[in-house]
Amino acid sequence: MSTASPTPLQQEQALVIFSGGQDSATCLAWALSRFERVRTLGFDYGQRHNVELACRQRLRAALAELDPLWASRLGPDTLLNVDIFRQLADTALTSEAPIAADGPGGLPTTFVPGRNLLFILHAAVWAYAKNIRHLILGVCQSDSSGYPDCRDDSIKAMQVALNCGMDSRFVLHTPLMWLSKRGAWELAESLGGTALVDLILEESHTCYAGERGRRYDWGYGCGVCPACRLRASGYAAYREARKNGERGRTEV
Repeated sequence: MSTASPTPLQQEQALVIFSGGQDSATCLAWALSRFERVRTLGFDYGQRHNVELACRQRLRAALAELDPLWASRLGPDTLLNVDIFRQLADTALTSEAPIAADGPGGLPTTFVPGRNLLFILHAAVWAYAKNIRHLILGVCQSDSSGYPDCRDDSIKAMQVALNCGMDSRFVLHTPLMWLSKRGAWELAESLGGTALVDLILEESHTCYAGERGRRYDWGYGCGVCPACRLRASGYAAYREARKNGERGRTEV
């Protein structure tokens, strides 16, 4: 039985920037329900939580098993090495520095300046050579207070810059942009039912500390870093809404 959402199929290729986290896993399911062929692109940038790289492959395989239609649409995966961030900036995401929500300038110590912008640029260059114009990424406005390159304005500006600078017609899709973290779980359920929710819980990785030894109801993690707390609160809100019979994806 197909779990894909009954949306009009776009008979084009799409590229998902796929980290192995909750948000990018949800976006991959979203893309598989909408595009004829979907490829994935990941980045090894010396991240502290490089366990997410192993999660990427397990998620891809499990998503293909979840739905035969998704399996037929899922194309190859590529992993790029962009290990230059340690040369550019000292952050807790690429070092053993303490993880804190309030770092210099009020931003979390895990903020890597321009990380998402660089990812989008690399993805666009890679996609250009493959004649792919649809790029999908899991950034959202609810993360924007600590990560300004997740803002809607940042993504729109990047799309304009790419199309001007490469004389192309890229479309940057951000399915989670206006959803709360509860809403992201609800979107996953609408795409693949509770089977997809359970898959994301078990196989995706969010924790900045790279902790996979502790399992909570919301998944694996240290339970104390900002990423874990955000994922936990979103899942708790999602479960509470389901218990109360509430429906609809909550916006930020």
